[in-house]
Amino acid sequence: MVRPGGWLIPALAALLVMTTIVQGCSRQGEPPSHAAGSGDDAFRRLASEILEFTYKRDPSNATYLGIHKYDTIIRDYSAAGVKSDVEAIKSFQGRLNDVDTEALSLDAQLDLEQTKQALEGMRLHDEVIKPWAKDPDTYSSGITNDAYVIISRTFAPPEDRLKSLIARLKLMPGALGEARKNLDNPPRVYTEIAIEQLDGNRGFFETDVPDAFTGVKDAAVLAEFKRADDAVMAALEDYKGWLQNDLLPRSNGSFAYGEDTYRKVLAADEMITAPLPDLLSVAEADLKRNQQAFDDAARRIDPAKPPSDVFADMQKDFPPASQLLAVTQHDLDSLAQFVRDKGIIDVPQAPPAQVKETPPFMRATTSASMDTPGPFEKVATEAYFYMTLPDPSWPQSEQDDFMSQWYKPSISNVSVHEVWPGHYVQFLYAKDYPSDVRKVFGAASNFEGWAHYCEQMMLDEGLHADDPHYRLAEVQDALLRDVRFIVGIKLHTHGMTVEQAQDMFVKDAYQPKPVAESEAKRGTSDATYGYYTMGKLMILKLRDDYRGEDGRRVLIEGFPRRVHQARAASIATDPQGDARRDRQSVLGATGWN
Repeated sequence: MVRPGGWLIPALAALLVMTTIVQGCSRQGEPPSHAAGSGDDAFRRLASEILEFTYKRDPSNATYLGIHKYDTIIRDYSAAGVKSDVEAIKSFQGRLNDVDTEALSLDAQLDLEQTKQALEGMRLHDEVIKPWAKDPDTYSSGITNDAYVIISRTFAPPEDRLKSLIARLKLMPGALGEARKNLDNPPRVYTEIAIEQLDGNRGFFETDVPDAFTGVKDAAVLAEFKRADDAVMAALEDYKGWLQNDLLPRSNGSFAYGEDTYRKVLAADEMITAPLPDLLSVAEADLKRNQQAFDDAARRIDPAKPPSDVFADMQKDFPPASQLLAVTQHDLDSLAQFVRDKGIIDVPQAPPAQVKETPPFMRATTSASMDTPGPFEKVATEAYFYMTLPDPSWPQSEQDDFMSQWYKPSISNVSVHEVWPGHYVQFLYAKDYPSDVRKVFGAASNFEGWAHYCEQMMLDEGLHADDPHYRLAEVQDALLRDVRFIVGIKLHTHGMTVEQAQDMFVKDAYQPKPVAESEAKRGTSDATYGYYTMGKLMILKLRDDYRGEDGRRVLIEGFPRRVHQARAASIATDPQGDARRDRQSVLGATGWN
């Protein structure tokens, strides 16, 4: 998992072809109505206007991206602000629809379609899904992230960042006030998640935020900071009481999108339009394949034991919680060396990723994630691989149950996904994407699909010398993603309950109960989190298509680099009308046609 942002896989089949064969060609026998590229300047101006709107709409995401002109404000959490955003989005959509596609170069056409998809996703988010009216955590964890992006990286001197933070802190109690106006009959699970995370959010402002500015000596600035920070903590405490005593008893709403909204969100965010029954069939078939692979790997370890017992024994081999971060940090060096030695992909020079504990506003729904500097960041270089630890206040048996997800082969597999050659390598390529549109807009089926694909690919290339313990860990994580795929659809379109989803993660993906609970909760809001498996399956098909006569070396030396170079364009049809056909060939090869 990564921070917002990611780039779409369904268009990659077209891009890998288009960038080598089609570029510069027009439709045979049909001269274009305008010279290709003549409309690029006008479109780029419009695209820049849209990007500027998105930065101001979500200042904290702008901070993350490396755009620092809005560091002193937070998003407008009011209902009026949301309405204004929707009106602006619809206006931009109309202007994009008026763009003459044939007057654009190939790159501009790709960016046009990417921008259209991104805006439609934003519209659905604000106007149809409405987390601002349904999800209390939008506010409490939202303002925590508003502070986090200021303190997490040294993009400016600490004195300057602290002044920006003070300006944001002063706006945060008002944001929590808007929550009380906007929230109306949310799903009970959403309110429970918000309550669960609030102590961690408050603790973040009490400890982490002040600790980030111990080097600041200006007494007046520090006093102003303390007043603003104390006000936020008091507001969070009041908000928690309101959630518990007022909102929770009347939290009876449904989290389910319904089939129509689910299809629209999947089409806007991932460019996937296959019928939901077909997608469910693909997911269930992949689950069966991976369950068989799980059994096969377990029998290689101990043919005398049931596979579930083999896996249970393996899960007992985890480091103490206090050592998990250090153990993982040490293992990253060997992964990086393997990637270089095997020529998996060119790795630019960069500082190592730092393994840290997951921030409090992410812990209820996240086991691991990668947080990298944004593509426009010119100063800060810190990249964080976050891992979630058990609450030290839990009984030891519960802590051990939680830590069983971090058995040693699992640590390696997750590190491949998040760092080498997964998300961290994607970040190293991000600054060189060919347009600002592709640096900002994208889709998780590309970003997460690549990282999930890497888990299997690295073992296929010889990582850990075919040790079945590591294959078992890789397949277990594949089962987790398969169940996400199924659960996401069923929670939102088939009436599945959170409890039923949790049971499926335990029984079909062999997850510990604490992880299963977290995953089921995540599915209530991250409805399309089947994008991991969707993306991986399409990448595997694209890889097969990309193979040349010399097979493996073409795969290793060419394919990953081309994926990252082509990365970012999500399109419904390419300028020559071939992308839909190519995308359908990818879907068909995985059973989606």
